[in-house]
Amino acid sequence: MARQLNRLSPRAVATLAKPGRHADGGGLYLSVGLGEARRWVFLFRWRGRLREMGLGGLSSVPLAKARVRAADARALVADGINPLDAKRASEAVPTFGEMADAVVTALGPQWRNEKHRAQWSATLTTDAASLRPIRVDRVETADVLATLKPIWSEKPETASRLRGRIERVLDAAKAKGFREGENPARWRGHLDHLLPKRQKLTRGHHAALPFADVPAFVADLRERNATAALALEFLILTAARSGEVRGATWAEIDTAAKVWTVPASRMKAGREHRVPLSVSAMALLEKVRVLSGGKPDATIFPGLKPGSSLSDAAFNALLIRMGIDRAKVTPHGFRSSFRDWAGEASTFPRELAEAALAHVVGDQTERAYRRGDALEKRRKLMDAWAAFCEPRAGSVVVPMVRKSK
Repeated sequence: MARQLNRLSPRAVATLAKPGRHADGGGLYLSVGLGEARRWVFLFRWRGRLREMGLGGLSSVPLAKARVRAADARALVADGINPLDAKRASEAVPTFGEMADAVVTALGPQWRNEKHRAQWSATLTTDAASLRPIRVDRVETADVLATLKPIWSEKPETASRLRGRIERVLDAAKAKGFREGENPARWRGHLDHLLPKRQKLTRGHHAALPFADVPAFVADLRERNATAALALEFLILTAARSGEVRGATWAEIDTAAKVWTVPASRMKAGREHRVPLSVSAMALLEKVRVLSGGKPDATIFPGLKPGSSLSDAAFNALLIRMGIDRAKVTPHGFRSSFRDWAGEASTFPRELAEAALAHVVGDQTERAYRRGDALEKRRKLMDAWAAFCEPRAGSVVVPMVRKSK
C-alpha cells in the first residue's frame, strides 16, 4: 500500500510549534526546532542508511513548493541517483567563510543596530579564521575544537559566543543541503563531553558597586557639574541600560503620568518598556531640561556637539575624573546593584524587580496570561529604590572603589 501523501494542511504548517519532525508523507517533513524555527527536510534511504536533505526554510519555501522539491527528490531516488549528490553537483559547496558571511548578511535585518553585525562578523572572521578556508561540508569536530580550545579558558564569554555562531553557520549549511549529519559545534551531548563545563568557567560580568555604597556614590555625582553626572544618576534611579538613557528624548517622557516609555526599537528585548519615575528622577529631569530646551525630538542628555546625544565614552571619562576604578564599577553594573538591593534589602517580589529591569519572567504560557506590566506596583519599588539612593549626611565614596596609585 502506497504511503499517504499531503498529510499536512497549510493551517497545520503555520501553527505547528512542537519541536520535532512532522510528516507530510513521501519522505517530506516539516522540522520544527527550538524557538519554533521551521524548515523542510526530505528523508530517504540510500545504500541502507537513512539520509536527510534540507529543502529550505518555511519562510522562503511554502508547503506547495516543498512538495514539488520532495517529489523531484523521490524521482531521483527511484532512478538510482542520490539527490544530495545531484544537489551538490548543481550548487558549488561554499567554504565555511563564505557560508558565515552569507549568514551574517541574512541575519542583518533582525539586528537593531550595526554593532551586532560587526560583532558577528568580527567573531566569524578573526576568531574562526582557521575554519574559513575549509569547505563547509568538511568541517569536523576536530576543526571546531582546534578553533575553540585556545580561548576556551582564557576568554570564556568570547569562546561561548563563537561556538554558538559556528553552530548557527553549520546549521544554515545543513538547511541548504551543503551538510548532513550531526552539527560538530553542538554543545549538549557532544562538545560538553570534550570541553570544560560552562559552570566551571569564569564568566564575565559588568563590575557593580555594592548597593550599600550607592548613596555615597550619588552624593559624589551631585558634586559634579556635568551632563554625564546627571545622566548617570538618572540611570541609577531608573535601573536602565546606558544606551536607553543616552538615547532618551523628551518625547518619551510623560510628565503628567510620571512615566518614561522606552520604545521597542531602543530596547534590548525589542519590547516597549515603561519606567515609573520617582520624585527624585522627576526633579533631575527638571534640572536637566534647561540643557536641551525640552523640545520633544531633543535628547534629554545632549552631547558636546549640537544635536548629538551623550556618548558612552562620557560615562567612562566621568568615572576616571571621579577616581573610580573601572574594574570595580561600570554604568551597567548599577542594574546589578539595584537587583541585589531589591533581593536582599527589600520585600518586593522577585518578579517586580525583574520587570523593572525589563527582563523576561516566566515561560511562554505564564507571560500570555500576565499581559500587564505592573506599572503601579513597580512605581512603589522605584520610589523605595530612589529613597535608598538618597545620600545620607556625611556621605563619601567608599575608598575600595578608588584607583590604586
